[in-house]
Amino acid sequence: MEPYSNLENLQKEIFSGKINCVQLVEHFIERIEKKKSLNIFLEVFEKTALDLARKIDKKIKNNSAGGLAGLIVGIKDNICYKGHCVSASSKILNGFESTYSATVIEKLLAEDAIIIGRINCDEFAMGSTNENSAYGPVKNPLNSNLTPGGSSGGCAAAIVANLCHVSLGSDTGGSIRQPASFCSIIGFKPSYGMVSRHGLIAYASSFDQIGPMGKSIQDIDRVMEVISGKDNFDSTCVFDKADYKIKTKPPKKINICVIKDASEHKLLHKDVKKSFAKLLHNLKNAGHNIKEFEMPILKYLVPAYYILTTAEASSNLARYDGIKYGYSKGRMTKNWSEIIKQTRSRGFGKEVKRRILLGTFVLSEGYYDNYYSKAQKIRRLVQKETEKILQSCDFILLPTSPTIPFKLKEKHNDPTVLYLQDVFTVQANLSGNPAISIPIFQYKNDAPVGGQLIGKKGKDKELLHFGNEILKNHV
Repeated sequence: MEPYSNLENLQKEIFSGKINCVQLVEHFIERIEKKKSLNIFLEVFEKTALDLARKIDKKIKNNSAGGLAGLIVGIKDNICYKGHCVSASSKILNGFESTYSATVIEKLLAEDAIIIGRINCDEFAMGSTNENSAYGPVKNPLNSNLTPGGSSGGCAAAIVANLCHVSLGSDTGGSIRQPASFCSIIGFKPSYGMVSRHGLIAYASSFDQIGPMGKSIQDIDRVMEVISGKDNFDSTCVFDKADYKIKTKPPKKINICVIKDASEHKLLHKDVKKSFAKLLHNLKNAGHNIKEFEMPILKYLVPAYYILTTAEASSNLARYDGIKYGYSKGRMTKNWSEIIKQTRSRGFGKEVKRRILLGTFVLSEGYYDNYYSKAQKIRRLVQKETEKILQSCDFILLPTSPTIPFKLKEKHNDPTVLYLQDVFTVQANLSGNPAISIPIFQYKNDAPVGGQLIGKKGKDKELLHFGNEILKNHV
C-alpha cells in the first residue's frame, strides 16, 4: 500500500483498478490491530465497513460511486451511527446502541465514505489529554509516553498512526485543534452553524461543533463540502451548503492579525515561541501584512468559557439517570432517587462530575448573576472584539497551544493547569468563528507545534485556502 497523500490521488488508483475498497478496509483493520497498544479505537466496525466496501466497489465498476468513494473515516465516540454502539467514552453509556445516525454520518455514507470504527476520547469530550476516558488513555503515536491532546486526541492519533484517512471529532473549546497540534496534523473547527450537531452527544450545545481532521487540507475541504449545510433536525445549523462552497479569490497579500497578548503569553513554551516567530518572519518576507493587536480580555476567556460550558453540561447531562438507557445501578431498590444517585455517582468519571458540580453551582440562586451572567457578557465582548479585528484583517493568527505535547499523567495534580491548554483556542468557540490548526516548525519529531488561524464567520473555505497556502509556502 503506497503512502497516502490525499483522496484525489487515491481515487485515481481506485478508478484505474490498482486497488479496491475491500483491500483498503482490510489494510486499515490490520493496521488498527497492530497499533492496539495505543488504545485509539474502541471498536472497529469490521462487518459493516467490509459490506460497504463491496457495495462501493460495484458502484465504481458501474460509474455510480459517490464523491468520497474510498475515503476511510474514523468517528469520535460521541457521534451516533445507527445500529452501532456509542458511549462518549463513559461507563454511563456502556453498551448503548444508537437508533439513528448523526446527520454528518448520513451525508458521508451518501457519498460512499466508509466508517471504519469509533475512536476513544475524553469522557463526554471533557479533557485536554484523552486520559479521562472510561476505557483508558490514548497514547500519542509520535511517542507513546506523551498525550495526544484532547478531547479528540484519539481522532488525531488515528490520523498520525495511519489508521484512517480522515477522522471526525468535536470541538467545544479546542478539542479538535489542540490534539491536531500535539499530533502534527490538520484540525478544522467550522463556523458555528455550518455543520449539523444532530447526532452529536452534547457537552455544551452553544459551543460544540463537529469538524474533520486529517493530513490533507484538500481532504478536509472535500469532507466539508459534503457535511456542511442546513439540517431540519438542528435549528442552530443556519448556513446553506452553498455558503460553504462560495469562495472569493483571496488577495495575494493578506492582512494578518497577531494578538500580542497571545504571541507574548507567559505560558508559551520556548519551542512554540520560536516556531511561531519563525512563521511570522516567513509571512512578512512573503509580503503579507502583519498587524499586532492587543486583546486584554484574553485573560478572561478561559474562566468565562468554563463557567458557560459547565453550566450547559450540568443541564445536558441530567438525562443520564440510569432509568431510560445505558448503565444503571441500584435497580433492586424501589427508590428512584437512590437509583439515579448511585448510577450517576458510579457511571460518571471524576472530571465529568467536577464539571457538572461546577455548572450547577454557577447556575444556582445567589451565584447566577456573579458568574453566569458575567460570563455571558464576556462572551458578547469577545464576539464584538473578534468581529472588529476581522473587519481590518483577513485572519487572526496565534499559536494553537501554549505547550508542546507533555507526558501522560504529568499535570493531574491541578486540573486548572489543564484548563489553561485552551487559552488560545476558546476564542473561536466563544465567538463562533471558524478556526484551523496546521503543523508549523518543530525541533524534535515528538514535539510538534501547531499554528492556528481564525477566519470570518461563514468564510470557512477561504480559511482553508489560506491554511493550505501557509503549509505549501511558509513552513
